[in-house]
Amino acid sequence: MNNKQKKAARNIIIAIVLVVSIKLILSIGIIPSEFADKKVSLLNKIFKMKYVLEFILFMIPYFVVGWDILRKAFKGILNKQVFDENFLMAVATIGAIIMGEYVEGVAVMLFYQIGELFQSVAVGKSRKNISDLMEIRPDYANLEVEENGETEKVDPDEVEVGSIIVVYPGEKIPIDGVVISGNSTLNTAALTGESVPRTVNSGDEVISGCVNMSGILRIETTKEFDESTASKILELVENASSRKSTPENFITKFAKVYTPLVCYLALALAVIPPALLTITGHDANVTTWIYRALTFLVISCPCALVISIPLTFFAGLGGASHEGILIKGSNYMENLSKVSTVVFDKTGTMTKGVFEVTRIIPANGCDENILLRIAAIAESVSNHPIARSIVNGYLSKENGADLDSGLDKESFEEVSGKGIKCSINSQKVLCGNEKLMDMENVAFEKCDKSGSIVYVAIDGVYKGCIVISDEIKETAKEALKKLRDIGIKENIMLTGDVEAVAKDVSKQIGANKYYANLLPQNKVEIVEELLTNMKDDGKLIFVGDGINDAPVLSRADIGVAMGALGQDAAIEAADVVLMNDDPLMIHRSIKIARKCIRIVYENIYFAIGVKVLCLILGAVGIANMWLAIFADVGVMVLAVLNAIRALRTN
Repeated sequence: MNNKQKKAARNIIIAIVLVVSIKLILSIGIIPSEFADKKVSLLNKIFKMKYVLEFILFMIPYFVVGWDILRKAFKGILNKQVFDENFLMAVATIGAIIMGEYVEGVAVMLFYQIGELFQSVAVGKSRKNISDLMEIRPDYANLEVEENGETEKVDPDEVEVGSIIVVYPGEKIPIDGVVISGNSTLNTAALTGESVPRTVNSGDEVISGCVNMSGILRIETTKEFDESTASKILELVENASSRKSTPENFITKFAKVYTPLVCYLALALAVIPPALLTITGHDANVTTWIYRALTFLVISCPCALVISIPLTFFAGLGGASHEGILIKGSNYMENLSKVSTVVFDKTGTMTKGVFEVTRIIPANGCDENILLRIAAIAESVSNHPIARSIVNGYLSKENGADLDSGLDKESFEEVSGKGIKCSINSQKVLCGNEKLMDMENVAFEKCDKSGSIVYVAIDGVYKGCIVISDEIKETAKEALKKLRDIGIKENIMLTGDVEAVAKDVSKQIGANKYYANLLPQNKVEIVEELLTNMKDDGKLIFVGDGINDAPVLSRADIGVAMGALGQDAAIEAADVVLMNDDPLMIHRSIKIARKCIRIVYENIYFAIGVKVLCLILGAVGIANMWLAIFADVGVMVLAVLNAIRALRTN
């Protein structure tokens, strides 16, 4: 508990002890009866106050436990924001006390505060998963001073791109960068939800928010602090509460109309029936009708709905973030629960995206080593996984080779979805897929090998191809099976690979359908077509790894970026970010969302149903103040208990 919760709990305990003590004192006759029975005649006639001393005694626990509520109600009146739960509680309890029902007046306030404390603790519990994630925020950076090699602690905001920072064991990496010396293992649990450490060595990219577990790392920063992964994720989480779901928007509008309405109905219940009875010559017991009106007010307090619905979403978002699933708002949680079609990219999503050169097929008198070297030089500027695999394949054979040799960087052009055009030693080099060869009118021999095929041409003459294979992730097939098990029948794979590769991967993982030879804009067109042809009210999600997927992530009902650590475009464009690259997390996120929404509607139906029933019973005089307490506090506690189930994601 925090200090505020401890203070509330202390006040509740004090109030309970005082009430029990007062009842005991009054019941065993410690106070002389002639003193206890002394009445104030005017107040007794008007308000039916029972005993002066009893009134004074019960006011002590009432103000101990209810002062905060009375203060908030008074402030609301001053700010012309009268109708809220504080006002309802203040009117109901003061009215009960004026009528001489001291115990019930104190009890209503006491149990209301118990419910509020319970709700506060529940929010704190669900907030813990969010706050755990917030621990990725670095407090400082050890900036290396060039003059003497020493470091000084500075605010991460002050570190410029290209600076050298030192991260010692036990410290968080404050800014994204590249390791220039040292090796270590990193704890990425706060980002990915997984406890398996990641090993990093010189030359590896590292992201902010990870904890350095062993060796000292010297890192050259590649981004400013505000643009680093940790800052992006924190911004995403902090803004999540501003994106409201349909149930939350409904409850907000409902409370604005409902609360003043029940206040006027309670006033009408206190005034109209006794007035009509008096006019018609019947005995009108004003006190009875006022008591019913006060009971009506207590029952009508919308706490259960106003508190439990946002709490459920908050708990759901917190539970998801604990597993490394970042959902940008409760509206996306709601849409995720309605998914009926899953469309996914192949490379980096269902496959590992770790390409290796498996075969080199030269043509027209070209040597294998020369073919690989030319392709590596051409691809050296690109960050595409296939480009990196060619470069790595060459460097593994020719350790220490110079990849800048002869490359005219000004001539370098990356043709989206096709490949590379550049100039090497004044020769025009093409390095890409069939579409690039066709676009440049190069006659080439089509390769039928399984894998991604990169064709190479020099000065318009075909020189051969390089076969690159990508490995399917171990959990890809199981992931699609689990999606089918929860009712997702449409699992569609999109890829820029050739037909043969797409067909082979689709068959292995069990996709319903696949589309091959796609450019980024083609993926958007297919998603738009699927959205147009959807026959139900379900939602379509697109899952990609963040490389070239930002346009289609934005176009889908829900864009899911997988393994998006360090992929700024994906974090910006996606509605859901899976911080590790396990396809099973697609199924996991949908299940979490469905559970959260189910709990939301359970609370709505339960709270409204019980309140409507109790309001009717209160209006006709069957329900007393104690039933009203259950209808308010009891329902709220049960709804809150149900809401925090959303924290449990299994």
